[in-house]
Amino acid sequence: MFSKAPLIPLLFSLVFAPIPLLAQPGMTSAPASSTAKATAPQKIILDTDIGDDIDDAYALALALQSPRQVDLLGITTAWGNTALRGRLVQRFLDVTGHRGIPVTAGPQTHPTATFSQAHWAQAQPLPVDGFHDAISFLIQQIHRYPHQITLVAIAPYSNIGALIRRDPTAFRQLKRVVLMGGSIRRGYGDLGYRPSRGPSAEYNVAMDIPASQALFTSGVPIYMMPLDSTQLKLDEVMRPILFGAGTPITNALATLTNEWKNSTQQSTPTLYDAMAMAYVIQPSLCPTTPLHIVVTGKGFTRVTPGKPNANVCLHSNSSDFFHFLLPRLMRGQP
Repeated sequence: MFSKAPLIPLLFSLVFAPIPLLAQPGMTSAPASSTAKATAPQKIILDTDIGDDIDDAYALALALQSPRQVDLLGITTAWGNTALRGRLVQRFLDVTGHRGIPVTAGPQTHPTATFSQAHWAQAQPLPVDGFHDAISFLIQQIHRYPHQITLVAIAPYSNIGALIRRDPTAFRQLKRVVLMGGSIRRGYGDLGYRPSRGPSAEYNVAMDIPASQALFTSGVPIYMMPLDSTQLKLDEVMRPILFGAGTPITNALATLTNEWKNSTQQSTPTLYDAMAMAYVIQPSLCPTTPLHIVVTGKGFTRVTPGKPNANVCLHSNSSDFFHFLLPRLMRGQP
């Protein structure tokens, strides 16, 4: 007879060996892609006439608060006193902890609006060598990242016109232009509560009509946020909530909004430009329709027959927009 002792450890290991976990309904093994990096932020350049109306400041703040969605390569100032606009942008970046973002100034033009936030901007010294040329900066960045850059245009399109004239090939290497501009069915002051009075010659388009016409015939993909979808009122209920957050971003916005109010004698900001930036970050906030847009000699944006040259947001939901915007602006350093 052979001894049974050697069999005891073997039987124990067979009886009490771990049983492989069977797949349960809804359970899947983690795919290899689950460890891959998240989608890279979109490369953007913000072209702004910050300092007149207040909405540019909110668009800039939204970009700074969204580093997971956008990689802000630089900020170019357009229209009017572009150097003073650059000083305002630089101060905003400094007080909110974003000093490393390049700021450049486009060609100066004759101002057509009151620089309502000049006092705050003038407290920022002009760089010793002045601001670098915005058009050269745009060309440099496009050559560095061909077909990767979204140009967010929230100013009259003077810089765009200058870029097209200087280097049309570079301009066509933009990935797309997302702009605030134009008016399709609803003009200024039409919030949809009364019968439509028809479209307006919207400011950003009408201030430089040749540049606007060059943009819409360039062949570069355009995503257009017109007056129809951007007359979004930051009302007296929302403002204390936002400014009460007490962060560097909201403090800067509160100060600039107060300067704008004192200069213009208006009380409720309309955040036209912020929708263009919001669309870049969360496109569902402003669904678009492909249309063929022609810029008339008087600065109107008309829908005409033809192959679509722009994706146009004709309607947005104000509640959805502000439920996205305010928490994003109020949160701490992202």
